[in-house]
Amino acid sequence: MMEHWYSFIILYLCGLLLKMCGSTVVPDSRPNVLLIMADDLGIGDLGCFGNVTLKTPNIDRLCKEGIKLTQHIAAESLCSPSRAAFLTGRYPVRTGMVSTNVNRAKGVFNSLGVSGGLPRNETTFAATMQKHGYSTALIGKWHQGLNCKYRNDYCHHPNHYGFDYFYGTPHTLSSVCVPYPTRDTELTLIRKLWFCMELIIIAVLTLTVGKLTHLVSIPWLFIVAIVLFGFFVAFSWFSSFQNQIYWNCLLMRQQEIAEQPMKAERASLIMLKEAVSFIERNQDKPFLLFYSLLHVHVPLPITNEFIGSSKDRFYGDFVEEMDFLVGKVLDAIDENGLRNNTIVYFTSDHGGHLEAMRGRVHIGGHNGIYKGGKGMSGWEGGIRVPGIVRWPGVLPAGKVIKEPTSLMDIYPTLFTLVGATLPQDRVIDGRDLMPLLKGEVQHSEHEFLYHYCGPFLHAVRWHPKNSDAVWKVHYVTPVFQPKGAIGCYDTLYCQCVGENVTHHDPPLLFELSKDPSETKLLSPDNEPFYDTVIKTVEGALKKHQKTLTPVPQQLTLYNEDKIWLKPCCGVFPFCLCDKEAANFTM
Repeated sequence: MMEHWYSFIILYLCGLLLKMCGSTVVPDSRPNVLLIMADDLGIGDLGCFGNVTLKTPNIDRLCKEGIKLTQHIAAESLCSPSRAAFLTGRYPVRTGMVSTNVNRAKGVFNSLGVSGGLPRNETTFAATMQKHGYSTALIGKWHQGLNCKYRNDYCHHPNHYGFDYFYGTPHTLSSVCVPYPTRDTELTLIRKLWFCMELIIIAVLTLTVGKLTHLVSIPWLFIVAIVLFGFFVAFSWFSSFQNQIYWNCLLMRQQEIAEQPMKAERASLIMLKEAVSFIERNQDKPFLLFYSLLHVHVPLPITNEFIGSSKDRFYGDFVEEMDFLVGKVLDAIDENGLRNNTIVYFTSDHGGHLEAMRGRVHIGGHNGIYKGGKGMSGWEGGIRVPGIVRWPGVLPAGKVIKEPTSLMDIYPTLFTLVGATLPQDRVIDGRDLMPLLKGEVQHSEHEFLYHYCGPFLHAVRWHPKNSDAVWKVHYVTPVFQPKGAIGCYDTLYCQCVGENVTHHDPPLLFELSKDPSETKLLSPDNEPFYDTVIKTVEGALKKHQKTLTPVPQQLTLYNEDKIWLKPCCGVFPFCLCDKEAANFTM
């Protein structure tokens, strides 16, 4: 009898032990990843990168607590191609995210009514991290396309590229996304108009059935007249809303339109709320959050709290508001106890826009000592961007790295982080940053970086393996206008090809390591290594060009606006809605 009791007790204890072991949750030690990308921010706009006028205390603190990359390079100098390279680790010319159009403004997706987008056969870092168990989200700007064949197929939606959750604008903060006083009145009017349209539809159906069943005796002409009146109302409404603010300036939550058109001045605050909420929901499991800011793109829809906050008027106010948003997201990381287990990365998609003006006031970014700006993919000002990486306890605080690095490097760096193997069926142009960040190596893996303006190569950077020198060879440069200007003010953007560029034979040569402003032109007369540099770069360029495979150019072939692709919150063309008003508090 006692033996049975002993057996029972042993079995009970074993079961209890197994239950305890089964209920024990082993904390996931994999780091979270917070990627913050500003829009059109110049490298000279931040205090930690030399600005002494604007106040950016939160980003400056991130600089002190992390590593500052002073030669961080975007793969292109416009939004859509640069962001495509960031997501895929590949030059835009490889993915087809380029345009041959002389009009440089066509170098990005111009509206949500185009069928182009980041090809679905491209693999993003988000998709890889999603497969490795990370919760992934994109909050903010997408600008990689939306629809293909009809207005809600969402074939290029972020959900298809590895992002579990999306809240933001599928397009961009364009110049038409300005606050306008009649918006709320129009929202009220459209509800009444749609009610009228419903009455018309019901009347037509009722009268048609009555006519066919001989219950009513009215002429067909009367029914046709009602139908034509309905079409007239719909056409009149649509014709009165040709301004692109109604069709391109909208917010989406997942695959549902939340606000059309969006209130640009409050959109960033809603996105901040969404970013903080995502962090809180995922504090107990690894996550990737790509916080893609609308700041500091024109038209600078500043909230009242920041109007007049800076010494630099409109643009400066917007930069300081951006810094506030970044600070709040960093606070959320800290308040949820995630600081030491979160990699934070901050950058901009390309250089500041020199030609952005409001009257005589410059409302674009500042690129510091660097020549050129947005749209100029050869000159440093268009492609050299701020880069900051923080990982407490793993990466040294306050370190400065002057080696060439690229936005494309985030892709392989995250692959290494989760133990994934890089795709073997395509060329990956980025390099793993971790050895350089940790100090395991002192020299960048980028011996050559190729600077494309659309599909046209404009310049090549060479950093010899056994030298600290960094050379830059320019084959094509834009013609600044008017004469003596520092940008292309007559065309708003400098062109990549055509009569407004200069082809150089022999090419221009600068030594960036001694002349980062690219003001001291080198020649065989004043540089003994001139011939060696030119020949070496030309040899590397030929090898690089052999790795390129022709692909459809999304921004050339599929960048025309089509009415049937425009997203609509409701029944087209009655497409105004605001589902955020009840959820938003300043």
